[in-house]
Amino acid sequence: MNNLAIIKENLLKKEENLSPYATKSKDAIRLIPKKEDIRPSFFHDIDTIIHSTSYNRYIDKTQVFSYLENDHISKRMIHVQLVSKIARTIGRCLELNEDLIEAIALGHDIGHTPLGHVGEKILNDISQRELQIPFMHNLQSVRTLTVLNNTNLTIQVLDGIMCHNGEILDNTYSPQKKTKEDFLHDYEESCKNKNYAKKIRPMTLEGCVVRISDIIAYIGRDVEDAIRLKKLKRNSIPKEIEEVLGNNNSKIINTIILDIVENSYGKEKIILSEKVFKAMNELKKFNYREIYEKANTEEDLKYYEEGMNKLFYYLLDDLNNNKKDSIINKVFIYNMNEEYITKSDNKKIVIDFIAGMTDDYFMNLLKTVN
Repeated sequence: MNNLAIIKENLLKKEENLSPYATKSKDAIRLIPKKEDIRPSFFHDIDTIIHSTSYNRYIDKTQVFSYLENDHISKRMIHVQLVSKIARTIGRCLELNEDLIEAIALGHDIGHTPLGHVGEKILNDISQRELQIPFMHNLQSVRTLTVLNNTNLTIQVLDGIMCHNGEILDNTYSPQKKTKEDFLHDYEESCKNKNYAKKIRPMTLEGCVVRISDIIAYIGRDVEDAIRLKKLKRNSIPKEIEEVLGNNNSKIINTIILDIVENSYGKEKIILSEKVFKAMNELKKFNYREIYEKANTEEDLKYYEEGMNKLFYYLLDDLNNNKKDSIINKVFIYNMNEEYITKSDNKKIVIDFIAGMTDDYFMNLLKTVN
């Protein structure tokens, strides 16, 4: 046995000490079977994700607040890193596969639009109107990594990304066993039916950890950003929430992580105590009411909606009329393979292009069509 083979074996041996409920690298399934190199499968997926072109664009995508001259306000990149760190902390305590957790966490928002959830809502309206199908960033993340970036990630990673929905808070997260065919069925049905997409659950316990970590990562951090921008005062956090979770991001994260670890250790599910679950739910409602619904002015929302619609039809016209000098041809289509170009509806191509834009790219491109 050569040195590389010994190293590979040693890397895999570390997984022998994981929980019986952890997902092992030997169980990894790829869309297209391939021979693995020295890296365990999920560790390899981490590298694939961070070297993808779409990963670079996290750095200039909105988390909650857009276009503010404050370098301390979270961007999508920070959120993704926080999800990864929180999820790996929980995973390490529960003896789960940290490589799988990190891969899911780093890729989970890669399909997010410019302008955060405002941009996603507008693009969903366009997709529903023009194609009669929903646009959801978790599904777009899977599409981005499989179709647009042409990666060959494991099913376990793709499924965790698809099922990460951080808008839905539960007190118990149980994995749902799936085959490759089950994953593909869930993905195809979710792309057609938003209600179906809301019901899907991760196939691994690691995917469940990322799903709850997505909420943990933003629920306190968004409060800190709002306070920093003087849009919220710390003493405005309801006392019943503060008494359980604390009133700053550090305490909130620590309280929730310890609660999960205490209640989930040695179990094939992620469990929140009733007290912490209720407080998280109330804080989430508080955030929507006091932060998210007030993050943009009516004028901003109108400008974004009119602008994204205008840009959609402008780029669609360029595609339909085969304008070779159009930005969508020179920047986007140019990098796509022949199968994507021939099999994709022009409307879907434009949606893919817009969804992948950073905030600044979108706003600058919009100026050229106004």
